[in-house]
Amino acid sequence: MSEQLAVKVAKTAPGGATAVAVTACSDRLTRVPGVRRAALDRAGFTGAVGTAAVLDDGERARVVVGLGPSGSVGTDALRRAAAAFVGAARRHRRVAFEYPDGLDVDPAVGARAVTEGLVLGAYRFDDFRSGDPKPRIDTVTLAVGDDVRAARDGVARGLVVADAVCFARDQVNTPGGTLTAPEFAERAAARAEAAGLEVEVLDLDAITEAGLGGLLAVNKGSTNPPRLVKLTYEPSGEPTGTVALVGKGITFDSGGLSIKPAEGMMDMKMDMGGAAAVIGAMCALPALDVGVRVVGFAPMTDNMVNGDAQRPGDVYTARNGTTVEVLNTDAEGRLILGDALALASEEEPDAIVDLATLTGACMVALGDGVAGRRGTAAAFREPVPAAAATGGAGAGPRPLPDDYRSRLDSQIADIKNIGGGRFGGTLTAGLFLRDFVADGIPWAHLDIAGPAWLAEPDGEQPKGATGFGVRTLIALLEGWGAGDEDGDEDEAGEDAG
Repeated sequence: MSEQLAVKVAKTAPGGATAVAVTACSDRLTRVPGVRRAALDRAGFTGAVGTAAVLDDGERARVVVGLGPSGSVGTDALRRAAAAFVGAARRHRRVAFEYPDGLDVDPAVGARAVTEGLVLGAYRFDDFRSGDPKPRIDTVTLAVGDDVRAARDGVARGLVVADAVCFARDQVNTPGGTLTAPEFAERAAARAEAAGLEVEVLDLDAITEAGLGGLLAVNKGSTNPPRLVKLTYEPSGEPTGTVALVGKGITFDSGGLSIKPAEGMMDMKMDMGGAAAVIGAMCALPALDVGVRVVGFAPMTDNMVNGDAQRPGDVYTARNGTTVEVLNTDAEGRLILGDALALASEEEPDAIVDLATLTGACMVALGDGVAGRRGTAAAFREPVPAAAATGGAGAGPRPLPDDYRSRLDSQIADIKNIGGGRFGGTLTAGLFLRDFVADGIPWAHLDIAGPAWLAEPDGEQPKGATGFGVRTLIALLEGWGAGDEDGDEDEAGEDAG
């Protein structure tokens, strides 16, 4: 698994540091102590957010990172600058990052953002490489001047969050033949128990007894048994409410009998990104002392093909008694999520949030940098996209038009798993899930098919698994109770610009 970068706090950068990051830039480049403007010009350094220039005189390397216009520097710019710094200084083992002066950002919040950027920017997944790994930075000293105490708190929280993201990235990057459902459940349980969460793992017999028909239907094509992991976090004080989280855990998706083309399967080890995000986020809650009670559900199986795989036209009965006609076995994520949403509803939470790499149609609509957002909670229009932005991507609203629900009507069962036709697939998928959320419970769904896996790196997000969703959930839960998260109106009539 990925190694955690060490981040220390000091008033000034130690003399032995081999690279120092300094701010910053605005519409006009700010004066950088010890660095000539001509050197920056020769390096082509503009000061744009996330850019870096390495200036090495043979004795000491200095890395100058860009923060963009001076009047708009926030946590995202700090995070991206820190990630650019570790990328530029990667050949040094011990380095220092000089925190910028004069920012309109709380020192603890800024130190947390820098720490997240440092750790996430330094992330590598080397589990399957032979030989010695390439050298990497192992320690960064964050030089903060007189704000040492506040910075230490921010660094501590940033390390917790970044470690949770790296855990999720590690799981998503692990091949499906290695990360089977039993292995995934074992890793999740070990991490959760170490974090102090209550853990319950349902095996095949327990899943059958619980009537999780969707999970069993998808698992019929597999030689590996399914699992469902339930995690519970109890806050140290009086809880500000209860939130249920649900994450899709398809450890590999071949499409089943509705098999994908070869190219479509290449990255399908990432189809459990929602479950990885839920598990990673929940395991961070005790260390962050979050005030809301949280219950998480992660159904796990692969979607494979054998002699008894579910067939198009088969019907199963879900946990809540709904009968489902499966017309496309490659629309399997919604089947296991339906059971988990029914279980989450039985907890009678104040709200439910689910994350899933659910539809390619969402990526067609929004691209790979934005999560699709829909649900039955009007008040989620503010906290969810704000939390998603904190997590490194937007959350574009998608409507849930009631008149589309008839597209899911089945001739022989209560509902079918696809809407038919070429268009509106991301909307009918959301409408399918809505049928498994109990009436009166606010529910938000994030389709993370795009931002969970990137073809090219972007800021602190690497190529491959990003761990998207972890910081989004943590930001949402940390702020729970600060405003009114209730509401029962459908998201409708909105589009992402």
